[in-house]
Amino acid sequence: MEFLVVVAAIGILAALLVPALTRALESAKATKDMSNLRQIGAATQMYMNDNNGVLFSTTGSWMSQLYNADNPAASKYISSWNIFVSPFDHPVSPRTASSNSATSAVSYGINGTAGVVGMSADRISKPTVFIVFAPAQASGATVTFQGIGNTTSQANLAASANVKLVAATSTPGGAAIGGTQNNRAKINAMCADWHVETMPWSGTGPAFTHTIPTGSDQDATFRWSP
Repeated sequence: MEFLVVVAAIGILAALLVPALTRALESAKATKDMSNLRQIGAATQMYMNDNNGVLFSTTGSWMSQLYNADNPAASKYISSWNIFVSPFDHPVSPRTASSNSATSAVSYGINGTAGVVGMSADRISKPTVFIVFAPAQASGATVTFQGIGNTTSQANLAASANVKLVAATSTPGGAAIGGTQNNRAKINAMCADWHVETMPWSGTGPAFTHTIPTGSDQDATFRWSP
């Protein structure tokens, strides 16, 4: 009888602790995700300082302009490829977290609005709401990513496709059905004033997927278009 009581008590404790542990782990991932975005943003600011305020060149991928694949020890703006890999992303074959692989994972995308890459940041009307970087998900019922950058050489990386996103759609990967955290209700995003915030994926208030003004999000038109 006493044994059954102990087992029952352990079961109750586990039922209480497991959800709390799950929430704590997700919170830690969200914090790391925000840190990655901040580092990408800081690197982008340094790049822009060296290039007359232009948001990357149209020649080569944005990753290649932040990371030197041929000599990672001497990377100019980004010190580690792992900064491009979200903690919500679990790269497996053929994608890998390695910095010297033809299928190096890229979890984040740049705003894919036409003309953003190669544009002067001065043209952004509302930097406080204009999204520059965010996790670029694939479509599906779970959080998944498909972005890759060929980092076997700087030449290959420069020739690889940019990973980009516009509202709920990312390239490559298709339309995501939710965010990366909080039961897919929220996602982290970096705006053009270089702050990172956790945004609702959708809803009645200001949200990641909004592209037209609503009563509660009058800045929606500035979120994805300069």
